[in-house]
Amino acid sequence: MDALSGLLEGPRASGAFLLRILLDPPWSIRVQDRSPLCLAVMLSGEAYVDPDHGEPVRLRPGDVAIFRGPDPYVMSDEPATPPQVIVHPGQQCVTPEGVELRERMSLGVRTWGSNPEGSVQMVLGVYEEVGAVGQRLLDVLPPLLVVSDDTWDSTLIPVLAGEVTKQGPAQGVVLDRLLDLLLISVLRVWFDRPETEAPAWYRAHTHPVAGEALRLFHEDPANDWTLARVASEVGVPRATLAECFRNTVGTPPMTYLTEWRLALAADLLRQSDATLNVVARQVGYGSGFALSSAFKRVYGVSPQEHRSAALGSAPGAAQGVALAH
Repeated sequence: MDALSGLLEGPRASGAFLLRILLDPPWSIRVQDRSPLCLAVMLSGEAYVDPDHGEPVRLRPGDVAIFRGPDPYVMSDEPATPPQVIVHPGQQCVTPEGVELRERMSLGVRTWGSNPEGSVQMVLGVYEEVGAVGQRLLDVLPPLLVVSDDTWDSTLIPVLAGEVTKQGPAQGVVLDRLLDLLLISVLRVWFDRPETEAPAWYRAHTHPVAGEALRLFHEDPANDWTLARVASEVGVPRATLAECFRNTVGTPPMTYLTEWRLALAADLLRQSDATLNVVARQVGYGSGFALSSAFKRVYGVSPQEHRSAALGSAPGAAQGVALAH
């Protein structure tokens, strides 16, 4: 597992909010749901995305926009169209005056809008949580990124568009996985652009030394890794490994491993009721006490405080350590 797939190897798109939206101009939707991640896929028609801090961006059929929350943004037919719908946390849709719209504008299974034959059609996919592992990826993304239809060729869009309104056994799982695949495909295209300043950890995966060390850390974080052992596995002296890794990734190898282990631990604490000792062994710590000490030193809260805060959706849960750029 590499750092990019880590977004999905943490809390995946389990029960993600997916909706096909059908509209006719004029229309304008202000999204302030504070979700950490959202994808908008244009199927037909055009739209403008206008973040609170930035310039409007035009979307055409086949374009995919990724929004990194929690900052609000507006999607509309024209930047001058005033918002007619406000989306609050929990995907509560209301008019600017507060009138509930979610049921009123329902057009069927996972379909919403003003006209069943609307000239503007899009699919919206919302990740309502990503965890500490996912946050490490989101921290290196801009608030808004767009991959245009003319810069990539993805067969996933028509598949997702066709599946989003279906009902059947395990349909929710099918949609979650399609959304995951689309997200990763779009991010890979965006990171590989020459003009994109991809983060160091992404570029490092093609490095013969640093990339191999990253692979070891991500595939087997529970191993009793030492600098000497990693260097032996990679086939270089310790000094060469340390220098290559720092120069390529931006942080010493064992520091990176510690941050990765703690991010995994943070998500395991949120996702299960496993004891601290069990979680510690899963991420490479010899005891719950050792994990607790490292966790509190990096995140500022104990593992138990993090678990309690996450379960209660309260502030204070660890959000992960930003990956070096």
